[in-house]
Amino acid sequence: MTTQTPPRATGASPATRETQRSEGTLPTWALVAAFAAGAALAAVLSVLTGFNIVLFVIYAVVLGTLAVYLLSRVKEGRRSSTDRLVTAVVTTAFGIAMVPLVALVWEVVGRGIERLDPEFFQASLQGLIGEGGGAYHAIFGTLIITVLTALISVPIGLMTAIYLVEYAQGRLKRLITFFVDVMTGIPSIVAGLFAYALFVLIFGPGIRLGIMGAIALSVLMIPVVVRSAEEVLKLVPNELREAAYALGVPKWRTILKVVIPTAIAGLGTGVTLAIARVVGETAPLLVTVGITNATNFNPFDGRMATLPVYAYYQLTQPGVPPEYAIDRAWTAALLLIILVMGLNVVARLISRMFAPKTSR
Repeated sequence: MTTQTPPRATGASPATRETQRSEGTLPTWALVAAFAAGAALAAVLSVLTGFNIVLFVIYAVVLGTLAVYLLSRVKEGRRSSTDRLVTAVVTTAFGIAMVPLVALVWEVVGRGIERLDPEFFQASLQGLIGEGGGAYHAIFGTLIITVLTALISVPIGLMTAIYLVEYAQGRLKRLITFFVDVMTGIPSIVAGLFAYALFVLIFGPGIRLGIMGAIALSVLMIPVVVRSAEEVLKLVPNELREAAYALGVPKWRTILKVVIPTAIAGLGTGVTLAIARVVGETAPLLVTVGITNATNFNPFDGRMATLPVYAYYQLTQPGVPPEYAIDRAWTAALLLIILVMGLNVVARLISRMFAPKTSR
């Protein structure tokens, strides 16, 4: 008697499995409709409880996300619905984080663009009462102090990072790293008080100089440069160093000719971002530089005006009538935002232009 073996069940082809998986996928319009239904219910709840735009947005996000999750759970299953829920939560968190930033930029642009005229860049406040005037003296004061800060901080920061990566070992390396970490967390007002105390010991109380502000900002900028440069130098492959050593190149020449050129894009980006970090600092400059309505280009002689302090005093001590000074304060704040955004764009361009070219 012959026994026939039942045919083995063959697995579905990849195309069939893909079709089976795609059958339970919700179309985009269904997800949008589910979220819109949740938002509509949120509008009804908001009207019943007294309409408030903030409560409406919260209700809409919660109920819309819940509607999408329930629909996806019924149609697509547990894994896909959980994925959609987490995606919605992350997107919502990003949106919430963007709200204050967008609101701030919108408010500053809306109120600051009114005085963003040629007079604002060409005039100071010397002898001015009331309408008009500008921030010519504050703009140049900010540029001068920022350049001095960079001249002090960049060499110290880069040399410290090179020493930590290429030379330092053992306890000394750990000690320097610890102090850099501590300096990274120093409040900005403490840096200003340090610079002020240092110059008071030398020149006496009441001293205000532009160089004092540069030194105070250097205390804040140096650890940022060290940290960013250290991480970039660590990314340089050791094979490049070893190849140079194998050719008999001294270590210092290897650093100058191999390591630094390879990391130049990252170093330039880190330095630019460090400058953007300190260019808008106010507290150290309030203590060390002060304010003046006259134009002073000499950082070693008397007070200097800077954009952050200029905006602070125009807002807190506007005079009579106050609206003209407040308008100047908003324009100074807008100019600072443009300056910081410009430095970030420059950092991106440096990173892209000077990045090592790789062949494919």
